[in-house]
Amino acid sequence: MVNLGHRLRALRIQMGLTQLQLSERLWVSKAMISSYELDQRTPSYEVLIKIAKFFNVSTDYLLGLDKPDINYDNLTEQEVKAVSAIVDLLRKKENA
Repeated sequence: MVNLGHRLRALRIQMGLTQLQLSERLWVSKAMISSYELDQRTPSYEVLIKIAKFFNVSTDYLLGLDKPDINYDNLTEQEVKAVSAIVDLLRKKENA
């Protein structure tokens, strides 16, 4: 399971930022960024939202709650139809 710290660190590195640079942009200390990345602390809701907006991702993504995209690349046409039918049924059940 991917955790917030892992995703935060990956996003920070992807943008070429140091912990200090990110902390300055989010108005938190460098120590706080480090503790988030090490999963020693969890950001407040306010900071979590700032992080999500800064990186243009959802809070669900940061928290590991997002649903992964279905990869249809290695499926046959018949298997794709079967998976799509199951997903449709599950969505209908959720909305009922």
